[in-house]
Amino acid sequence: MRVFVTGASGWIGSAVVPELIGAGHEVVGLARSDSSAEALVAAGAKVHRGTLDDHESLRAAAGASDGVIHLAFKHDIAFSGGYEAAADADRRAIETLGAALEGSDRPLVIAAGTAALPGGRVGTEEDAPDPDHPMRARFAGEQTVHALAARGVRSSSVRLAPTVHGDGDQGFVPMVIATARAKGVSGYIGHGTNRWPAVHRFDAARLFRLAIEKAPGGSVLHAVADEGVPVRGIAEVIGRHLNLPVVAISPDDAGEHFGFLAALLAADIPASSALTRELLGWQPTHPGLIDDLEAGHYF
Repeated sequence: MRVFVTGASGWIGSAVVPELIGAGHEVVGLARSDSSAEALVAAGAKVHRGTLDDHESLRAAAGASDGVIHLAFKHDIAFSGGYEAAADADRRAIETLGAALEGSDRPLVIAAGTAALPGGRVGTEEDAPDPDHPMRARFAGEQTVHALAARGVRSSSVRLAPTVHGDGDQGFVPMVIATARAKGVSGYIGHGTNRWPAVHRFDAARLFRLAIEKAPGGSVLHAVADEGVPVRGIAEVIGRHLNLPVVAISPDDAGEHFGFLAALLAADIPASSALTRELLGWQPTHPGLIDDLEAGHYF
């Protein structure tokens, strides 16, 4: 299968590309810079130069493929206060990719997330996002891709756990570790019993491959290995490795202590992948979040 991958040189894409190539697929990766293009060539992929806003380029690459995995997202804009603009650009890119595949039964797999599912209980693939969640705008892309199933596209979404961990991670966990170093304590909010789902990036990459190979149209898939790791447990591992005291931070002080991470660290958002495992036979095999932290490379 010739697979066009956006975000192919990113944290997850750089794991998806070798996963696909190792399974015998040909990969064409979207690259907007020379460094991204060089990384793709080094990984054994072909290069398609362009950006998410170059819709003609996206349409041409998708039309020449046997399937598309869409991982790119304008995180730089989203983290600088332009989340809705980034989500809108994502939705328009999905519409463009889908139009190129319409009527062909070729697959389109996109990345979504579990973080915006209703909290306080274990979220499943059958759950819709919380309509009041601040990250709900990105779910317009998920709605767009699933609507394509009725237009002859074998579309599916892979909802990633908020922590996709592994050696080289630059996401939320390194930010929490940096906060602990800066504050001199490893903190958690309240009782710290709220739960955080996680998945190793190599396990997530395998799920994207399985999705493009055989997920039915309209599938919602969960890339979740750890259903819910208590946040206090994460703080305890960090404290031990940094030789720092582990302390409870009151909810009133959480914003000052953790900054924008406070809302996520206070959330209780466990998620299940039972339906995904049953549908595609996906089984995580890499270390869970706590074992990955204990390995020491984060420190």
